[in-house]
Amino acid sequence: MMAVPGFTVGAFILLLHLSSVANYPNGKVTKSCHGMVPEHGHTPRTDPIHNISVSQMTFTSGDQIKVTLSGPEFKGFLLEARDAEALTGPPIGSFTLIDSQMSQVLTCEDTQGSAVSHTNPHKKTELKVYWNAPNSAPNHIQFLVTVVEKYKTYWVKIPGPVISQPNALPFTTPEGTVAPLSTLPPVSHLTKSFSASDCGNKKFCVRSPLNCDPEKERACVFLSFTRDDQSVMVEMSGPSKGYLSFAFSHDRWMGDDDAYVCIHEGQTVNIQPSHLTGRSHPVMDSRDTLEDMAWRLEDGVMQCSFRRNITLPGVKNRFDLNTSYYIFLADGAANDGRIYKHSQQPLITYEKHDVTDYPKNIGGSRSLLLLKAHGALMFVAWMTTVSIGVIIARFFKPVWSKVLFGESAWFQVHRMLMFTTSVLTCLAFILPFIYRGGWSWHAGYHPYLGCVVMILAVLQPLLAAFRPPLHNQRRQMFNWTHWGMGTAARIIAVAAMFLGMDLPGLTLPSPWKTYAMTGFVAWHVGTEIILEIHAYRLSRKVEILDDARIQIFQSFTGAEAEGHAFKKAVLAIYVCGNVTFLIIFLSAINDL
Repeated sequence: MMAVPGFTVGAFILLLHLSSVANYPNGKVTKSCHGMVPEHGHTPRTDPIHNISVSQMTFTSGDQIKVTLSGPEFKGFLLEARDAEALTGPPIGSFTLIDSQMSQVLTCEDTQGSAVSHTNPHKKTELKVYWNAPNSAPNHIQFLVTVVEKYKTYWVKIPGPVISQPNALPFTTPEGTVAPLSTLPPVSHLTKSFSASDCGNKKFCVRSPLNCDPEKERACVFLSFTRDDQSVMVEMSGPSKGYLSFAFSHDRWMGDDDAYVCIHEGQTVNIQPSHLTGRSHPVMDSRDTLEDMAWRLEDGVMQCSFRRNITLPGVKNRFDLNTSYYIFLADGAANDGRIYKHSQQPLITYEKHDVTDYPKNIGGSRSLLLLKAHGALMFVAWMTTVSIGVIIARFFKPVWSKVLFGESAWFQVHRMLMFTTSVLTCLAFILPFIYRGGWSWHAGYHPYLGCVVMILAVLQPLLAAFRPPLHNQRRQMFNWTHWGMGTAARIIAVAAMFLGMDLPGLTLPSPWKTYAMTGFVAWHVGTEIILEIHAYRLSRKVEILDDARIQIFQSFTGAEAEGHAFKKAVLAIYVCGNVTFLIIFLSAINDL
């Protein structure tokens, strides 16, 4: 059961699609009802190219008015009707669908059907719905729509026509209803790579590998914090064609974290603060809290920097930096400004740190100790002890037939190795549950296969405790049952290890992990085949001697001695090979 991780550690940050009108292909965007703003982290366009038209310009209570949205191809939308004299207020009235394949009604501000959105991300050029006028409608109603053409191209609150009740005074646009566009903080271009020379002296640095230099090593993942009075300068660097990100967290789990993302978009880098609520996708926030933003792209390495105040009173989702947190570092793919699940397990610091305190030079791990121990114990059990125990039981009965503590030596060694396997499996089995605090629903088939292996590992020694005597009529049934359960456990354990190596909590380097595990399986199967062939040839040799009636004691003794020597040599080589494979995997786990 290699690693029942769930999304360990928080699967952290950037697991990501993003929450928004466009990023919900099913159109379930009720969280955007009030502001009608997609949470994409991009600036909305100010030159609307889509149009709202209505079937009539006046209405009375109970009227049903056809509303049409049209224009160039778009993927997502959110349509509402509001009081034209108070556009920041709640939606007014309700909608009735004309084509339920293209649109759906939403419940906004506790009013059922008060908004309409898309049902799929397919391109569309026109949409028609009916608006139902309520009994207590204001004198003037204006339709507003947010339209998403693609992830970073969208228009917010495109104004539609104003319809009025028959006896209402003519509508005039209230002063100040159109807010000026906010100006984004300026972003500059970095002229040189970040330096690690001040790490531990003036900078608080997180690096992987530890002590790597971003100026000289492309593979160096680098994050630094430099305090300057009441603000902190942040520098982040690493190999990425998509995005780099880091987050402050109160624990090792995803949720309620303060995160920052640098996203590669075309020929630029978008620097974006975000936050996580629970185990959901990160929500992009305003960049107003960041200053001195800059970026650089060169040779597959992305670098970005920004400054933010240590404390931001009144700003939601931003943590005070003068407190200790776990620090997460992650990277992954991005397309057209949209970020996807991180490409490998995030790097997490071993303990909490205050980045405004004394400068330090620290590292982290992409796998926690409990998961490392889980993987290591399973590798020892199912690559070494059980494999050697099976070989000894199958081929070494005549070789180690002498009595040792009341039983044949081969049996004592076999029993010791199998008991060790069961103990190691039990210990490894409970570690992921301790780490996760329960069952993980995000680890695929691995935990289920692990449970089967655990059950068989416990049943095997219990079954062996009730082994019938040698000449008992039930002995043959016992032998086949014992062999079948053991073989099934080994096969399922190997499958579980193949799956476990790819889980986030213990992601071993690719592609060598697959080659190494395949090599181990081939090594074990090849050894068994060689010993089977040798046993068959030796038995045939004895049969020939017997049939020719020249069965001389010395001949049997010589053949037997020759066979025993060969088996011992094969076993020695096999054990050395197994230990080599084990060292390879344990070293890889230790390096995570």
